[in-house]
Amino acid sequence: MLARNRWFIAASLVYALAGGLVGLAWLADPSLVPGNALRLHAHLMLVGFIGMMIFGVGLHMLPRFTGRALFSERAADVQFAAVNIGLVTMATGWLATSTPIVTGGGALLWIGFALFALNVMFTVRPWGRRG
Repeated sequence: MLARNRWFIAASLVYALAGGLVGLAWLADPSLVPGNALRLHAHLMLVGFIGMMIFGVGLHMLPRFTGRALFSERAADVQFAAVNIGLVTMATGWLATSTPIVTGGGALLWIGFALFALNVMFTVRPWGRRG
């Protein structure tokens, strides 16, 4: 498994722990987490934990399932940076209740998701030569 795919999986576990902690803190005392704790918790769990796990496993397994090399390793590397920077930026924006920061992070997340979608689409394509 490529190091980048391992990093996606490791990041997934870190986000799961962080998201769980935010949820527990909010349940214990909502004033413990500033800003929009529920959105922060939801995004850490769904995008951070579930999304990063899907990215890591998907980028490893889909080329093996199709018998093709991943369409673009470089796009996957940029995706890793974009989704992680984007999610951390969004989290910071929700803690600070800053819509522009949340929006910037969301844009980076969207770019990362788009890179994943294109990379997967061109990896599992039914046309062209198999790797």
